[in-house]
Amino acid sequence: MNAPLRRAGVVILVLFGLLFANLNWVQAYKADDYRTSDYNRRVVVAQYERPRGVIEADGKGLAENKATDDTLKYLRVYPKNEIYAPVIGYRPVSLGATGIENSENDFLSGESDTLFADRVKDMFTGNNTGGGNVVLSLSTKAQETAWKELTNNERGVTKGAAVAIDPRTGAIQAMVSMPSYNPNPLVSHDEKAAAAAYNKLVKDDSQPLLNRATQETLPPGSTFKVIDSAAALSSGYTPETEIPAGSTYKESGAVIHNAEDEVCPGSQVTLKEALTESCNTGFAKLGVKLGRDKIVGMAKAFGFEDEKLTIGNLKENRGLPVAASRTGAIANPDGSVDKGALAQSSIGQRDVRMTPVQGALMAATVANGGKQMRPYLVQKLLGPDRRTIYSADPATLRTPISESVASDLKGMMISVVENGTGKKAKISGFDVGGKTGTAQNAVGADPHGWFIGFAFNSKGEPVSAVCVMLENVPGGHASAEAARIAGLIMKAAAGGGD
Repeated sequence: MNAPLRRAGVVILVLFGLLFANLNWVQAYKADDYRTSDYNRRVVVAQYERPRGVIEADGKGLAENKATDDTLKYLRVYPKNEIYAPVIGYRPVSLGATGIENSENDFLSGESDTLFADRVKDMFTGNNTGGGNVVLSLSTKAQETAWKELTNNERGVTKGAAVAIDPRTGAIQAMVSMPSYNPNPLVSHDEKAAAAAYNKLVKDDSQPLLNRATQETLPPGSTFKVIDSAAALSSGYTPETEIPAGSTYKESGAVIHNAEDEVCPGSQVTLKEALTESCNTGFAKLGVKLGRDKIVGMAKAFGFEDEKLTIGNLKENRGLPVAASRTGAIANPDGSVDKGALAQSSIGQRDVRMTPVQGALMAATVANGGKQMRPYLVQKLLGPDRRTIYSADPATLRTPISESVASDLKGMMISVVENGTGKKAKISGFDVGGKTGTAQNAVGADPHGWFIGFAFNSKGEPVSAVCVMLENVPGGHASAEAARIAGLIMKAAAGGGD
C-alpha cells in the first residue's frame, strides 16, 4: 500500500474512533441530560400526561391544573394571579420554571426519587398518578393583606416589597413584590402567545418579573441603626448609656444632619432615646467610635454578605435565592478606614444595601431572643395520595447577639413604636417594636421608606416579624406608610384583622 493511501486509512480509522467515542459519550453520559431537557418535545408531552402536583397554603390551591383536549393534557392554572407570583413562579411549556415551581419541580412533576414507589405502582395499575403536592408556610391572610395594602398604599408608590416571618420558626408568612405579574399567560399551551407575554414583561421598565423581596438591594436608611445598637450593646453599652449627638456632625468631608431640627439637638442623648427619635448624628458618631470592624462584623453576624441563602425547602437547602446585603468597603484607597464613609454607613447610607428579607430577619432575630432561624417556604411535601413525605423542621441559622442584648434591643425598638418614629405600626392588643428608615438615593429622587419590626401577643410570644420597603415615596416622612402597612401585615399574620 502506498503512503498516501495508508495515511488516508489512518485518518478514516481515527475519525471512526472519534465518532464511536462520541456516540458512547452521548449514550452513557449525556442521555439523561437530553432526556430531561426542556427542549426535548417528547419529554414535554410526557410531563403533561400526568397532572402536576398542587402548590397550596392554608388549604387553598395557588397552582393547580385544568384538563384540556389538546396534546398537552393538563394546563397549569394560577387562581390568585399576581398576588403569589413572585413566590410560586410559573412552569411554562418549553422553558425553565421559576420560583417554587422551579425549586420543587422534580417533586411536583412526580420525578423525584421520593415518589419512586408511586411510579412503580403506576407500572402495574396503568395509572398516571399525579405529582407530589407542596404545602407552603404562607398565611394567605397575611399575604393578601400585604398585597392589598402595598398596591393601595396612601402615597401612590408603585414599587415595593414586604416580607413577614414567624420569628420562632423562620416560616415565611408573607412575601409580596410590587409590581407583580399574571403568570397564567406565560404557561399557555400556545407557545407563541406565551413567548409574546414573556417578552412584554421583560421589556417593562417597572421590572414586574423581579422579586423585590429577595433580589432588590437598596439603602436601608435608619433601619441599619438596629445593627449599630446591637454592636453597642454587645460592647458594654446599655440603653441608658449617653452618646454624643447634636444638630450636625462633620467627619472627613461627610456632613450628617438630623431629619428634623428638634431631633436630638443636645450634645448628649441616651442610646434608647437615639433609636426612638432616630438620631442621625448620634448614630454616625457612635459608628465612628465603635469602629468599622465592629459595625461590619455585627452586620455580617446578622446575615449581611451571605451569598448562599435560599428560602424554600430546609432539608434540601433549595428554594428562592436571596441577594446578598452589603455594607460596602468603608475604606480609603490605601485600605485604611474612611471615617466619613463609616459615619454615613452607620445611618444606612453610602454603600450600604439591604434586601427586605434581610430586614425581616433582623427584626425576627431580636424578637426571638438573639437566635435567627433559617427562613423557609416549604412547610410540607405530600404524596399524590396526600401522605406526608416531608415536614419542615425549624433550624437555627445563626445567633448574632446574646439573649440579654436582644432583650435590651427589644425594649428600645418597642420605644420606637410607642414613643418615636414608628407609631403608625401600633396594633391593638399586641406589643409592637420596630425601626423606621428613610433612605436617600439618586439626586432629586424621592427617598425610600422602610420599616422593620415585630409583634408579641398577650402571652408574650413573638408572632410575626416584618419588613416593608416602599421605593421613592413622595410627600415626606417616607417611612410612616411602611410602618402602617407593616402593622396590618403582622396583625393578619397573628390571626387578627377584619
